[in-house]
This record gives sequence, C-alpha cells and structure tokens, in this order.
Amino acid sequence: MISFLLKRLFSLILTLFVATIIIFILIEVVPGDPAAFMMGLSTNTDAADALRAELGLNLSAWDRYFNWISGMLVGDFGISYTYRIPVSELVLDRLTVSLPLTIYALILSTIIAIPVGVISASKRGSFSDTFLMGTAQIGVAIPNFWFAILLVLLFSTTLQWFSAVGFVGWEAGFFPVLKSLTLPAISLALPQAAILSRVMRSSVLEVMDEDYIRTARAKGLTKRQALIRHGLRNAMIPVLTILGLQFSFLLAGGIIIESIFSLPGLGRLVFQAIAQRDLIVVKSIVTLLVLAVVMITFLVDLAYAWVDPRLRERGER
Repeated sequence: MISFLLKRLFSLILTLFVATIIIFILIEVVPGDPAAFMMGLSTNTDAADALRAELGLNLSAWDRYFNWISGMLVGDFGISYTYRIPVSELVLDRLTVSLPLTIYALILSTIIAIPVGVISASKRGSFSDTFLMGTAQIGVAIPNFWFAILLVLLFSTTLQWFSAVGFVGWEAGFFPVLKSLTLPAISLALPQAAILSRVMRSSVLEVMDEDYIRTARAKGLTKRQALIRHGLRNAMIPVLTILGLQFSFLLAGGIIIESIFSLPGLGRLVFQAIAQRDLIVVKSIVTLLVLAVVMITFLVDLAYAWVDPRLRERGER
C-alpha cells in the first residue's frame, strides 16, 4: 500500500508541475497589456512602465513563473491587478458562494441519479427503463442555462417562490442562503444527474451479470436482495469517478448560471478576470481548480485501492 501511495503522490506532483507550466504559457501568450488596460485612455509610456514594474510584468517569463509558483507554495497568490487586494482573499470570498452551491448541486444530482439508474437497470427493457433513459438523454442534450431560465420563469416570475437573482449573504442565516441557492443548484444538478443516472444504470447492469450475483440468486436471494446486499457497493465504484469529476466541473463550470442568478461566485470571478486582463487571478484560480481535480482523482484512487485490493496490486507492478 505504501508503494502504491508513493507512486500516486509522485504522479500527482508531476501532473501539477506540468499543469502550472501549461497554464502559465497559455495565459502569458494571450494578447493584451494588463497595465495599458488598467490605465485606459490616459495611458502614457512612463506611467505604463512604472505600473508594469509595480506588477512585476517587466521581469522575464522565468522570473514571473518562479515568483508565482514559490508564492503559491506558501499561500501567497499575489495581488490582483484590478482589485488591488490579495488574490487569496478574492478566492476565499467567492468560495463562500461557489463551494456551497457545488455541494448542494452535487447532493441533488446524486439523490436524483442513483435511484433513477438503479430502477432503470432493474427494469431493463421495460417502459420505465425506456422512459427514464429517454428523459436522461434529453437532460444530457439540453444546456443548464436553459433549465435556469425555465426555473426563473416558473418559480420566480410566475409563482414567486424564490428570488430570481442575488445572494443574501451568510449573515442572513443558513436557510435564507439555502433558498437563494436552490434554483441555481437545481439548474446545475439536472444535467449532471442525467449523465450520472446513465453511468449508474450501465454499472448496475454490468454488476448484475457477475458470477457472485448469480451465486447469490442461486442461494435463494431475490434479484433486489442480491443487488442491494452484494451488487450496489461494487456498482458505485465507477460512479465515484464521475462524482469527482462533476465536483470539479460544478466548482468553476457554473459561470453562466452564476451570471443568470447574479451570484458572486468563483466562475464569475474567472470570467471578470479574463475580461479585465487580471492574469494573476486567472492563473491562480485555474491552478487551484487543477489541484482540486488532481486531489479528488487521487482520493478516488485510494478509495479504489482500499475497496478492491486487485487494483492496488496492479498499481504496484
């Protein structure tokens, strides 16, 4: 297990190192001068040069990369070119919106998808299976912003159960925050639930064809009992991977949803930073998202190895 863990840690560190180089190169070659953008029409050569020196933009690419990485290792993400405050403060402030929204959407997605996938698999070939998977296919095809607009029209404009835009803030209390995040969370959760339910169905069908399930059935268990007692845990293994990827996607993939509902989240911050040429914010947030993806993948690998020793043995070879 130690050998397996060390190999996964080395792979994680190497992935992050390569990712930071790619992120830095891609963002640094984007056309445009942040100093000129910040100064606007009043730009003059001396003032722009002084601002570039203040922001460290006059240094070589290698020096900028080294300063950026060494700062991130100690929790210093730099100073935002636009807001003139530490990037870490910006990120933490926006995470108080994006992280609860992501967790909320992921919980809703899981609650919807797992029962749908199990029911569809247990009734393979029936009308219920066709209906559920057909609905899931529609959910995959329709973008989440369309769901968001429909939810706003129904629950905000017509029924007036929820506010259409805005975030009340944590000082208002847990339940008001939960209410203000409900429509955005549903908008994000429905397409992800459609994807997850199809994965769950395929996983359950594969498990139900295994020898140990047939043995359990031969010993007198019903199909439902065999699935719940022996099959469901193994069927969840591929689903964990999808959940990990969905968590990372939802954390920063809700830019349009956050814009529709006017939520001050992480995705919206990235969009604003790109528009304002705030490169240090873009680089830091994208790197943190890569870190989240890699860490979640690493934790899923460890969970696999703990559940199934065969995977651990295969990884040690």
